[in-house]
Amino acid sequence: MNKKDLLWKLAYLAITGGVFLIDQTTKAWAVRRLRFGDDISVIPGFLNFAYAHNTGVAFSMLDDHGNTGRWGLSVVALIAAALVLYFFWRTPRTDDRILGSLALLLAGIAGNVTDRLRLGYVIDFIDVQFGGWHYPTFNVADMAICVGAGLLILDMFLSKKKGSQSKLGTA
Repeated sequence: MNKKDLLWKLAYLAITGGVFLIDQTTKAWAVRRLRFGDDISVIPGFLNFAYAHNTGVAFSMLDDHGNTGRWGLSVVALIAAALVLYFFWRTPRTDDRILGSLALLLAGIAGNVTDRLRLGYVIDFIDVQFGGWHYPTFNVADMAICVGAGLLILDMFLSKKKGSQSKLGTA
């Protein structure tokens, strides 16, 4: 890897660090401002900030396993982070969509596993609802994971489409 490619990849890791810091800062704000039931209605009937802690995974699944769940989920998250880093370093510098998605995945994983290791649960505070529909409370790390995963899925479809178009062009 040449110096220019290394600098680009370090820039992506700086983005990872920035998203991680935003996640941890907003969670600290939520603890100080929202923990004792002082919810904030940002857009009434749609967007609220409301403190919650999640001992499970997404949507509070697996939340009743105590310390075994805490440490088990932490190990799984650390393995996932190691795999993301492995693929990050193996991805060519020119594949910006993949590098960006991996940077976001890594930031989200790091943000949530930090909470889980430090506190035993993940702090959530973004609460979205629409009429009778209520989405599970989430945080900035969750958003980074969803956007990163979405970009990976998008890349799979775009790569497949590009591959089929190139095959059509050679026939």
